Amino acid sequence: MDENVTPPAPEPSGAPTPPPPPLRHTPPPLTQQYYAPAPRRQRSGAGWKIFAGLVCVLLLISLVFNPLHLLMGLFQGDGPLPQHRAGAARLQENWIKDNGSQNRIVIVPIEGVISSQSMGRSGPTLVDVVEEQFKRAAEDKRVKAVILKVNSPGGEVLASDDIYNIIEKFQRETRKPVIAAMGSLAASGGYYVSAPCQWIVANELTITGSIGVIMHGYNFRGLMDKVGVRPEVFKSGKFKDMLSPDKREEDITQEERDIIQSMVNETFDKFKSIVAEGRGNAAKRNGTSSDKGRPLADNWVQYADGRILSGKEALNQGFVDELGNFDAAVLRAQKLAKISDANLIEYQPVFGLGDLLGIFGQSEAHTTVKVDLGLDAPKLQMGRMYFIWPRALPR
Repeated sequence: MDENVTPPAPEPSGAPTPPPPPLRHTPPPLTQQYYAPAPRRQRSGAGWKIFAGLVCVLLLISLVFNPLHLLMGLFQGDGPLPQHRAGAARLQENWIKDNGSQNRIVIVPIEGVISSQSMGRSGPTLVDVVEEQFKRAAEDKRVKAVILKVNSPGGEVLASDDIYNIIEKFQRETRKPVIAAMGSLAASGGYYVSAPCQWIVANELTITGSIGVIMHGYNFRGLMDKVGVRPEVFKSGKFKDMLSPDKREEDITQEERDIIQSMVNETFDKFKSIVAEGRGNAAKRNGTSSDKGRPLADNWVQYADGRILSGKEALNQGFVDELGNFDAAVLRAQKLAKISDANLIEYQPVFGLGDLLGIFGQSEAHTTVKVDLGLDAPKLQMGRMYFIWPRALPR
């Protein structure tokens, strides 16, 4: 049909108009209802807020405490803290006892296992801290003596020898006496570092001695054979896999055992020479005074077989000079330094903000495989020799 056709004209007036058709009710169009999803619960981040707040508090304490500590030192007549040496352990001077004296006695603690490992993440070692403490004591003219406060089962051979040399050099160059004050335990390497001291004080119940060397390890080959694990070893020489924990018993030759035992004996001879040298130098430093300490007994070598000794037995054999507590060591230090009184101070490592932040990070990724043998092995590293009393290690 053509859309342009004109619709028909309405009928002339007069004719009845038909009623309009009834209107139909048109329902409203259906509309789709959209339901907004429930809002997601946002994380509050409380953990990070607490961490950030803790860091801010520590930073604020550092900013307030360091200038305050410097001002206190100036008012006490100590002057500013010595400038930190590059690469040296950071130390802070703490007062143990103020006796109102111009003289000072420095307390250097040797506690726990003597180790060359860093104290914290990339921090100084125990040897570094001890070396810096003795350097500070040597530079301060007010320091008249040092007390080595020992409470240790011993530790690594090299670390113990380093501390021995530090003490010996300090006494030789400064002429200031070092007095060892043994606590409940000063065995093996703990006695090794005490040997160069001009005077050694021990309690009657102190566990000391244990003069000897130990190299410790486990062999897991029997367990490996049971579970079907077989090692494949390629080596450049017949001794390259000595002390390997996966060698069969019949594969460990007597020649290997002789080599290891020779190394242990050589280190043991070094230990005995240190004892003789240290006690001999102490007698020379004490001179001809009426109270010049205890000389080594004629048969002292018989007691250098790894056995432990009480403080009383050690005195009888000449390994120590006097029985007493820490106060007795202080009085002996004053007597050897020829002073009537002294303030007791200590150089403690400074725990900085960088050390705290280092706890939350790791520089390397380590994968550790643990084998449960039903027992806890002593905390000794394989392939290392120790001056240590193993019974004192954590189990």
